Amino acid sequence: MLKKLFGFFVLVAGIYFGVPSYAKELPDFTDLVEKQGAAVVNISTTQIVRNAQGFHNLPEGDPFYEFFRRFAPQIPQGQAPREQESQSLGSGFIISADGYIMTNAHVVDRADKITVRLTDKREFQAKVIGADKRTDVALLKIEATGLPKVAVGDPNKLKVGEWVIAIGSPFGFDSSVTAGIVSAKGRSLPQDNFVPFIQTDVAINPGNSGGPLFNMSGEVVGINSQIYTRSGGSMGLSFAIPIDVATQVTEQLRSTGKVTRGRIGVTIQELTRELAESFGLSKPNGALISSVEKGGAADKAGIEVSDVILKFDGKTVNNSADLPRMVAATRPGSKVIVELWRKGEVRQVSVVVAEIPEDGKLARSAKKLANDVAEMISRLGIAVSELSKEQLQDLQISGGLLVEDVKSSAARATGLRQGDVLLAIGNIRIRSLNQLNEILKQAPKGRNVALLVRRGDTASYVAIKLDEK
Repeated sequence: MLKKLFGFFVLVAGIYFGVPSYAKELPDFTDLVEKQGAAVVNISTTQIVRNAQGFHNLPEGDPFYEFFRRFAPQIPQGQAPREQESQSLGSGFIISADGYIMTNAHVVDRADKITVRLTDKREFQAKVIGADKRTDVALLKIEATGLPKVAVGDPNKLKVGEWVIAIGSPFGFDSSVTAGIVSAKGRSLPQDNFVPFIQTDVAINPGNSGGPLFNMSGEVVGINSQIYTRSGGSMGLSFAIPIDVATQVTEQLRSTGKVTRGRIGVTIQELTRELAESFGLSKPNGALISSVEKGGAADKAGIEVSDVILKFDGKTVNNSADLPRMVAATRPGSKVIVELWRKGEVRQVSVVVAEIPEDGKLARSAKKLANDVAEMISRLGIAVSELSKEQLQDLQISGGLLVEDVKSSAARATGLRQGDVLLAIGNIRIRSLNQLNEILKQAPKGRNVALLVRRGDTASYVAIKLDEK
């Protein structure tokens, strides 16, 4: 009754004083927590650290290995090696009544023992069905039936500014509830190419990891996974894995125990307005190809450096971060149509998607860049020189020019520096100084041109506005 009266007075005040209707009252989370809280669990893990020499085991190649071998206290002969227990806490939530639980991979990483505690104080030993470090998702199983389970929602329907709540065990305080709003969607974080994170300002602290993020309908829309912090505690920047991404992962873990992902063998970069202009695109939408793996799926399909991928398997690529997720979600061996922009035209190619190696590592070799006599290309604001046969062979390239100096502020602003190698201008490979000069003579004054630049073993495009003089 009091709540209704309060709402009535707020509404009257809004009409009288001109207060916006969206400020009429704060949400009430009590029903949501009562109905869904029982499906949230506390996860505690124990890792046995075996110290054969009385100190943490180190690989023989570690610089401290020899020091500890010589000077650390030795275990008397006949005594068993020391063992220490390392414990950690996290959260999770039940996704099926027969005991399947979703959490973060880092919560259970290297655990020798996993204990799941329910809100009714029952405890179960859990086993790991599978874990995927790339998305930080793990699937656990406890031997129980008739358990409360969460309802799964659609994170794509979330709106920025919408209320969400988290339930978990921050610092071991079971069933703690925190609330906030969706701050942003589709966030890309370093080293996390496969997850379009949901950013919130919900208070998330150590121990919340793996717990659910609920919308106001009481549906799980994400797994609380990471925070941005300088203090170690919440600073209002938390990130959740969308539940649809997590579900795709756990379905594979449940059926095969591992996750397979597609790859096409390209390196991409963000398409800025300047680069889009240089390639003749009206909007900076798509993923710009800066390198193509020789013999890879993209190479076999005819995809080239400087192509801009606009659509993958019928889905629009709005920015570069979209493409890795689309490709990774495609079953290896599938044939898909890729729509791309090349030399002012939209084209379509068919690509047979390959599989990402299980360890995720592709062989790379760093090459040393050399110096030669510099020549000034005034319109670009840089000094460059031709590479010798030995340098070309060392870099394993057929052509290019070495950046000797960066003269203009415009060129410096792009990040170009001495030792970089110019591989192409637009989609034209650079073979010599004379060729580059001829291309620049024909380029309109004051227009952006795209330079493919190699640094170390990676290449990417930069846009430079040509000198109008």
